[in-house]
Amino acid sequence: MTTLDLVVTAVDDSVPDVRSLTMARPNGGTLPSFTPGSHIVVQCGGAANAYSLTGDSVQPTQYEISVLELPDGAGGSRWIHALEVGDPVSVLPPRSGFAPIQRARKHLLIAAGIGVTPMVSHLRSARQWGREVELFYLHRPGRGAHLDDIAALTDAARIFTQRADFLAVLPDVLSTQPLGAHLYICGPTTFIDDVVAAAVDSGWPQSRIHLERFGVGALDPGEPFTVKLANSGTTIAVESGVSLLEALEANGHEIPNLCRQGVCGECRLTVSSGEVLHRDMYLTDADKAAGDAIMACVSRAASSELELKL
Repeated sequence: MTTLDLVVTAVDDSVPDVRSLTMARPNGGTLPSFTPGSHIVVQCGGAANAYSLTGDSVQPTQYEISVLELPDGAGGSRWIHALEVGDPVSVLPPRSGFAPIQRARKHLLIAAGIGVTPMVSHLRSARQWGREVELFYLHRPGRGAHLDDIAALTDAARIFTQRADFLAVLPDVLSTQPLGAHLYICGPTTFIDDVVAAAVDSGWPQSRIHLERFGVGALDPGEPFTVKLANSGTTIAVESGVSLLEALEANGHEIPNLCRQGVCGECRLTVSSGEVLHRDMYLTDADKAAGDAIMACVSRAASSELELKL
């Protein structure tokens, strides 16, 4: 997959533990446009992580991301927080995994913490196209990211610094939305689960609830299954908490991979039979409906066995 070789042009550390990074081509040329809610995969030293784009999406000359530093993480965020202006950065082109639904009557955005980042590009899109949008954002006191952007992009935003205050208004917010509204949620796993549960209780259909989770670490361990390799007839057990990619590697199979978060597309494998539980942010809805591909790093079997053309 073609990479984009960029340089850091600006760093903003004004929000504690959050670094906002601006990157551009060395010659200042135009970068690929992207769908609001898209992310890029950044090669962070020995790791590769996906980060939501927060800037303008049409013919941009720079890409902007905001990254929360995770001292106990895999190292990607620490690498980002060590960058300086002028440093080179390699990224994969933007990929859409959390796009606004164009036919939606209204876009209801609910975010917590650094989960606000994809919502910023949603707000930019809503303002550009005159779409109705409302944002509810929960963050720790003094740790709100992109508050100036939010204020500049919409008057329909409510900001919370106490979880209890947010949860107190959530049921009423969800139950009073117009028919045809779509809900977008991004934040920590427990936050997403709470909002989804409240939405379901309020009668929201799953088809109008859209989620953006924080990569593979936010996924549940999943049920065990077996995978059969069509070329050799070998059967491999994939235990709960072990990815298909890890199981294949443990049995001597070298599978191309990069991000290990379901966003870059490198570990795509062909499925010849069985039902896939898709948990990636790379395959399109049409790809997933076809049922003949799986991202081995995050997705699993929804049936007891999968057969791969491998």
